[in-house]
Amino acid sequence: MAIIKQFDKRSGITYVYDSKSYYDKEKKCSRAKRTLIGKIDPDTGEMIPTDGRNKGAKSKPTLSAPDIDKDKRIQELEDENRQLILQINALKKELSRLNQSSRK
Repeated sequence: MAIIKQFDKRSGITYVYDSKSYYDKEKKCSRAKRTLIGKIDPDTGEMIPTDGRNKGAKSKPTLSAPDIDKDKRIQELEDENRQLILQINALKKELSRLNQSSRK
């Protein structure tokens, strides 16, 4: 295992990788598997850890309590559920009525 620094000319960012070497039997040569672990801050020269998906080590945004009124949303969903149940029952009755009329 080795730490590799690689400068990207297009973006001007120096990335830091964890490199693991292994021998590839098919190609009969040594290869390297690199995993992104961070990038170098150009101002301080310190490594900034990343999660490997170009998102940085930032926390995920969370919804705050004032944004969502949970009790109101629950009540809306319960009302919608009641309406759908009534509609399903009405459709079942109509289906049974149609089945009976087609048998006659």
